Amino acid sequence: MADTLYERLGGEDAITAVVDEFYDRVMADEQVAGYFDDVDMQKQRAHQAQFISSVTGGPVEYAGGEMEAVHADMGITPSDFQAIATHLDDALAAFDVDEADREAVLEEIASYQDAIVTAAD
Repeated sequence: MADTLYERLGGEDAITAVVDEFYDRVMADEQVAGYFDDVDMQKQRAHQAQFISSVTGGPVEYAGGEMEAVHADMGITPSDFQAIATHLDDALAAFDVDEADREAVLEEIASYQDAIVTAAD
């Protein structure tokens, strides 16, 4: 059994593929796609892959901004956060990531919810 969640996910290439699938799903969802209207998606995809790699125990140092500062003015609601999390879970499932590892990834992401969600539903 692989030592870290990062390794169980398949490392950098696999995480990059999951992130691409994830953003394809996000951008097709009218509820949340608007958050990315003025975002360089190539940069965003690379940034997200770096973030997921970092929080899953990969040999990657996350170089993004502080979660609260980055998301402060975005007005993300709890239901928007949940929609994003569902897209991530679905993307992981599309790559046959087992349920325990999907839950572990989502738990890591959920630990940032208070910093990301800044608006009420």
